[in-house]
Amino acid sequence: MPDSPRLTPVQWLICVIASIGFAFDIYELLMLPLILPPALPDLLGAQPTPEDIAHWRGMMFFIPAFVGGIFGLLGGYLTDRLGRRRVLTWSILLYAVSAFAAGFSTSIYMLLFFRCTTFIGVCVEFVAAVAWLAELFPEPQRRERVLGYTQLFSSLGGLMVAFVNHWIVNNSASLPAIAMPEWLGFLGNIQQPQAAWRYTLMSGLIPAIPLVIIRPFLPESPTWKAKKDAGTLKRPNIAELFQPALLRTTIVTTAMFACSYGIAFGAIQQVPQIVPALPEVKAEVAEQTAELPADQVRREQRRVEQGAAAVVVKIQEVGGLIGRLIFAVIVTMLITRRGLLRIFLFPGVLILPVVFGMLATTTLTGLQIGMFLVGLFTVAQFSFWGNYLPRVYPIHLRGTGESFAANIGGRMIGTSFAWVVSELSLKMPGDTIPLQMAAAATIVGTSLYALNIVLSFFLPEPAQEALPD
Repeated sequence: MPDSPRLTPVQWLICVIASIGFAFDIYELLMLPLILPPALPDLLGAQPTPEDIAHWRGMMFFIPAFVGGIFGLLGGYLTDRLGRRRVLTWSILLYAVSAFAAGFSTSIYMLLFFRCTTFIGVCVEFVAAVAWLAELFPEPQRRERVLGYTQLFSSLGGLMVAFVNHWIVNNSASLPAIAMPEWLGFLGNIQQPQAAWRYTLMSGLIPAIPLVIIRPFLPESPTWKAKKDAGTLKRPNIAELFQPALLRTTIVTTAMFACSYGIAFGAIQQVPQIVPALPEVKAEVAEQTAELPADQVRREQRRVEQGAAAVVVKIQEVGGLIGRLIFAVIVTMLITRRGLLRIFLFPGVLILPVVFGMLATTTLTGLQIGMFLVGLFTVAQFSFWGNYLPRVYPIHLRGTGESFAANIGGRMIGTSFAWVVSELSLKMPGDTIPLQMAAAATIVGTSLYALNIVLSFFLPEPAQEALPD
């Protein structure tokens, strides 16, 4: 802001770490739909049936989200009790190390375990980072801009994982084979030691490196620390979220957060499962496998389908990045919070059914354009919640309130729509899994957009520009 003092080096450092956290938060989440199509057949062994694949695909989305939501709520409580910095740094280390360990998975249950611990770290990180940033910048307009621009890095994280996965898919054969350390031999032997999905998972270790270096220089939230040192910081109590003063806020924000995440995981993140139905992808698979021996056909088919899916995901993430940028630019305009959110809701409810109901299975170019727009209008909603939630909860409940909406609503209930779509697809018309997935994603995504619009009429407006004490 032209009339505000420049950011201090410490403020810049905090913004950098929060941005890294936001980026790899989404990086860790969005790698799952990219690695599941090849990982499930590798880990299930033999010849898994379509029902087995659908079942485990749903479980891989639902169980980690459920576990992450429960522990994420605890993390929000600890954020209010122990401080923003400590919880943030340990949560980033947890999800980074867990992602790396998942690359060594020798069974479907080992992958599930490490996806759960990854999700726990991700769920806690968002809450701690948002509370930390909001309290660092008391001036309302600067606070809104800082939250808006740092959350841009979430979409950058989605873009990064798409590029990294695409590169790994094309170069995994030249990367060193992954071997289980001898002292962990009891966990089993690694099959397909050069599988691309393993390298993609292990790349999630990256954010731990700068964090270990920078952590000693990071201060605690000044607002939280002042109250803690003065002995005036109240003990957080989840029951307070359901007292009359906050009941409507808690219920509506939790439900709307669930819808936003439900759209992302029930529709957008199913695109890698839908891409194989496209005529252009089928034609390329046929061309690339025409002269290959039978034992190499399946591997080449996966490579082509994963490559096409990665391109679509990259375009969708660019759309999400633009959506977050638009949000950051307009967030300080003098419009209601409801009106700001509806700028993205109304176009989204019209575009999503066209993209998934028609373009997703008929034209690759149409799907790419459509996913850019769907990403733009859907992903921008997540930046909205990062800015909105700190303004409606007092300091001693800020982490707890944000965590309930984000983790119980978004991460637990919202992400479970991936499982809903997976199960619903088995009852959809169509002679292939991709066609059935597209039909289920259309129904679920459109319904959640419509529900979010209805709920927006009940969303409370923040009482003031300043953060509540």
